[in-house]
Amino acid sequence: MTTPAWLQPLFAAIDRRDAKAFVTFLTDDATFRFGSADAVVGRAAIREAVGGFFASIARLDHTIDDVWAPPGAVVLHGEVTYTRHDGGRLTVPFANICKLKGEKVCEYRIFVDASELFLPA
Repeated sequence: MTTPAWLQPLFAAIDRRDAKAFVTFLTDDATFRFGSADAVVGRAAIREAVGGFFASIARLDHTIDDVWAPPGAVVLHGEVTYTRHDGGRLTVPFANICKLKGEKVCEYRIFVDASELFLPA
């Protein structure tokens, strides 16, 4: 299966911590869930939630190891490195499931254990 052309620009927006650009890849009524947090619905709410998370860290960098693109979805996994504002770093595996409507993501699920991200150093 071919990796969708929009996947690299999507992750470039995420790694730039650009919530405004991130939501352009989503449908207006998209659902977004990060880890065990409650789901967020709609572009505006997702932009606010994702922007808040981006502001809470200094940097993030994704390495994508595998991508599967069955009809109507994209599934991927890799590693993400979060850099805290104090310079500390956390690298953990992640898996994402994106359900699609056309070329836009209507459901974005991130499976990651970032529970250590905000623990005291």
